[in-house]
Order: sequence, then C-alpha cells, then structure tokens
Amino acid sequence: MKTHFKLIIFLIFSLFSITLSAQEPAGKKLHIIIIGAHPDDPDEDGGTAYKWAQAGYDVLMVSLTNGDAGHQSIKAKKLAKIRREEARKAGEVIGVRYITLDNHDGQLMPTYKNRLEVIRLIREQKADLVVFPRPYDYHPDHRYTGTLVLDAAYMVTVPTILPEVPFLEKNPVFLFCADGFIHPEPFRPDVCVDIDDAIEKKMDMYHQHPSQMYEWLPFNSGRLAQVPVSDTDRRKWLGETRKGGSDASPYRAKLIELYGEERGSKIKYCEAFEDSGYGTPLTKENISIYFPFLKTK
Repeated sequence: MKTHFKLIIFLIFSLFSITLSAQEPAGKKLHIIIIGAHPDDPDEDGGTAYKWAQAGYDVLMVSLTNGDAGHQSIKAKKLAKIRREEARKAGEVIGVRYITLDNHDGQLMPTYKNRLEVIRLIREQKADLVVFPRPYDYHPDHRYTGTLVLDAAYMVTVPTILPEVPFLEKNPVFLFCADGFIHPEPFRPDVCVDIDDAIEKKMDMYHQHPSQMYEWLPFNSGRLAQVPVSDTDRRKWLGETRKGGSDASPYRAKLIELYGEERGSKIKYCEAFEDSGYGTPLTKENISIYFPFLKTK
C-alpha cells in the first residue's frame, strides 16, 4: 500500500514538474527583444526595458528602419548616421544594446525578405519575449513593423525557414506595446508596469535623440519655437512635455488589479502591454517570470 502511495505521489510530482517546465522559459536569464519602426520608437518601453536590464535580463532594442526621413532639413545619408548613433547612446543610458537596420524611413514593406530579417533577429536574440507595435497606426512603418513581427511569430519555430539560423524550440511571448488607436479595436492591457522609479531614465533615453526630440518632432507639430536652447533647459522641457506619454491614468483599473488599491491608485507613470495571442501565452502563472519586478498585491 505504501509503495503504491509513493508511486502516485511521484507521478503527480513528475507531472507537475513537466507542466511547470513547459510554462517557464529555458534558463534563468531571459532574452528580450523590443522591435520598433524608427530609432526612438523602442524607447516608448524604455522604463520596462530598464527594469528588465536591472533584473539581469538580456535586452535588445531594434529599429527596423534607419530613420533617414525624419527631419526637416538634414539629408538622408547624414541623418541615418546621426540617428543610429542617437539610438546607440539611448541604449547605453539603460545598459542595453540598441541597433538600427538599413531600411529607408517611410519605405518599410511587409516583404518576405524583411520577414526573414525579423525572424533572424528574434532567433539570434534567442528571444523569450518580443515587444512590438500593433499593426494599427497612422504611420505605415509602424503598421508594417507590427505585421512583420506577427508574420514572423510562428515561423521562428520552423526549422526549414531560414535554416542557416537555429530555430527556436519554444515560441516566445509576443506582446503588443500600448497605443491609443481604436480601429479596428482598442488596445487592451494584459499587464501594466509601474515605471515611477524609471521615468527619468526613460526621459534620459529620449534626450539622446536630439534630432527628434528637439528638432524634427517639434517642427512637425508646430512647436519648434518652444524648444529651449541649452542642454539643461531642453532636458527639463522634455520631461515637462514628454512624460504625459507614460500617463498611468488610462490603465488605472488594471494597475489596481495588479498592484492593489493602495499602490495602484497612486502610480503616475506606467507602460502597458497586450498579449498578441501569436506565441506562448502570458498567464497568471508565468507573468512573474517575464516581469519579475511586478510587485503585485
């Protein structure tokens, strides 16, 4: 009788271990890739990227274009070089790698060639987690970045596709980053990260993109005359005008759900993510693995 009981306990424990290992990414150090369309787009999740880096995770930020159209006067070739260096410096702020590809700004298309490049990036990063924009946006580069990642999502596990780069044995979690677009459907957060303690790091990342933060974007929005002259005043102005993009108010209900009423109601800045449904699901059981700094209630 005791022998049968021990056997049953052993089988239950073995089944639990197999189930748990299937839920957890391989190894303790996770590999994360944040993919955007332009050099400065991945910075939108810079607060969470900083927290991942501080947790010891390997974070790679990628711009699928070189950003060579994003300025009112600097020529394309020179601008691409400037923006590549700006992105690199932004990555240095939080201690992560930040690369830009050579696709032209405003010309990104969801071609098979570009899909293979995205597959290569995800595989070479050995990604456990992929963050990228939804394919609903005012900018075609943003939309097609979303489409390219979705098209690559399953294919990263197919050995005969791009066989020269080892395929991933486990499909990563694919998370949409937040946006305010409502058609064809609004963004619905599955996880929100409190970045009150990382908001200044995020602003410091943006500060490394002067061609955008202090030149092109103000010009494009008719606010160029408002930009201060000195570096110190510019950084202060940036915080005053840019932090609103990380406003936690739209995600208050989810923050309270995750952090509890007392803390969730006080969070000022956050970054939100939605499970795309194209890879390993984000669940209540594995959320603390992918977001170890998420101190829930």
